[in-house]
Amino acid sequence: MPNLTKRDLVVKISNETGLVQHEVFEVIQKTLDHITSALAKGQDVELRNFGVFQVRLSKARVGRNPNIPGSNFAIPPRATVKFKSGKIMRRDVLDLSDAMKKSNGTAKKGAAKVNGRATGVAATKKAAAHGNN
Repeated sequence: MPNLTKRDLVVKISNETGLVQHEVFEVIQKTLDHITSALAKGQDVELRNFGVFQVRLSKARVGRNPNIPGSNFAIPPRATVKFKSGKIMRRDVLDLSDAMKKSNGTAKKGAAKVNGRATGVAATKKAAAHGNN
């Protein structure tokens, strides 16, 4: 399933309302600009029945470079945006989760095979233990 883009929104809204696509694009862009501006000022943005964008400060933590063992460095706290979905969105997405579980459940039942051979971490470990690389 492809992503929904700003362009897709413009076309859908234009078709539904009869407005010119350029005007719809300007309204969507201005809306996003105002949301971004408010968040940049530290304000939360609440859109009823959709959700809330909140600016939060992440905790300071220790980072590690996996390519250089033993190298630690401090990652300072920084402002991030958190999204909390509204009741209606949460309900609609929850309905989708059952369908996704069913479609993923059938794909995960059998082990993945490439050229008739099992793949994945377990298969690699088993092959290494038996000397079958």
